[in-house]
Amino acid sequence: MTVDITVPALGESVASATVARWLKHPGDLVAADEALVELETDKVSVEVNAPGAGVLGAIQAAEGAEVQVGNVLATVEESAASTATPAAAPAPAPASAPAAAEPPAAAEQGGAGITQPVPAPGPVARPASTPEPAPQHAPLPAAAKMLQERGVAPAAVGEGTGKDGRITKGDVLEFLARPQPVPSQAAAPHAARAPDAREERVKMTRLRRTIAARLKEAQNNAAMLTTFNEVDMSAVMAMRNEYKDAFEKKNGGIRLGFMSVFVRACVAALKEFPAVNAEIDGDEIVYKNFVHMGIAVGGPAGLVVPVIRDVDQMNFAQIERAIGDFGKRARDGQLKLEELASGTFSITNGGVYGSLMSTPILNPPQSGILGMHKIQERPMAVAGKIEIRPMMYLALSYDHRIVDGKEAVSFLVRVKESVEDPRRLLLGL
Repeated sequence: MTVDITVPALGESVASATVARWLKHPGDLVAADEALVELETDKVSVEVNAPGAGVLGAIQAAEGAEVQVGNVLATVEESAASTATPAAAPAPAPASAPAAAEPPAAAEQGGAGITQPVPAPGPVARPASTPEPAPQHAPLPAAAKMLQERGVAPAAVGEGTGKDGRITKGDVLEFLARPQPVPSQAAAPHAARAPDAREERVKMTRLRRTIAARLKEAQNNAAMLTTFNEVDMSAVMAMRNEYKDAFEKKNGGIRLGFMSVFVRACVAALKEFPAVNAEIDGDEIVYKNFVHMGIAVGGPAGLVVPVIRDVDQMNFAQIERAIGDFGKRARDGQLKLEELASGTFSITNGGVYGSLMSTPILNPPQSGILGMHKIQERPMAVAGKIEIRPMMYLALSYDHRIVDGKEAVSFLVRVKESVEDPRRLLLGL
């Protein structure tokens, strides 16, 4: 029976991969669950295994080919003949031959007593089609193509994170994101800095390297700009103090926080200014008729941005529950990869760490991110009088390629108005 070997699901938002290396060749015997081929995506390398024992048939996707999820890579012929074939037995001796065992190096012919040496079997020749194993640190096909296009030698990248230390596309992106020294003929060779006994060098974690590469990608690709405003938190704080006990009792212990108010305020503003919720794909603008809200939370390995899907369909309690669950699982390192993908807009709150003002960086391919900050009492002019009010600075970073300055400022003003008067959220104003 012939079974197709297809490209498996590669994770959310990943639809294609590159055939990095075939581990088996046509005609090879394969065992059940034995790795046949390595695929490389922008995020990870994936091994595709044999569904059962058999003989590998024709390969339909060569190394370096771009394949889609579900494409056929090769076939495996599963049959009784697929089991390992024993070595061929020696031809039966003639009927006149003596039955006694013969020395391995000689066999008697007739009764003359003359012996003739039997040549020892030579080494089995290696099939010409079997490629030499890839050298350590050699780039995978997609990575090699990228290096060639940019004129970068693989040795400059160093050891890769792929199997056997091979360089992946992600390693190349990370290398390109690093600041590169500007060559100068006039400058003298830079002497290596002497190590200090008080220094400690720690290799960057995979998560930290990914964060660094994505943030640098946002700076390089987006026309990023930030606009600021400030919001009076008096009304929200009064509402929270009045209803927090009743809210917690009704919703099974879920506490009423400020984050759900800002999420609902952003949802209302995104409906009015859809460009802030859109993204650029090639020469097209993709407008989203839904809101998948990314909420930045801190974990032991760094900041991550899990996504609350269809947050525009949720109430305050559902939002607070989702945020609390993400925060707990981020601290425990239990977030799933698919929970960090497909966001359309993000919120980050540096105020929990004491930040008074900042310029958040976009989370590609999103076009907007809201930065919340520390609530601080400041003197404000209210109806011609000076009053002390709890104030928070808000920052909206946006991609100026798709969002105009007027839209960005108006979006932030809508968020400010909704937070300063939460009744607007209930009335849809």
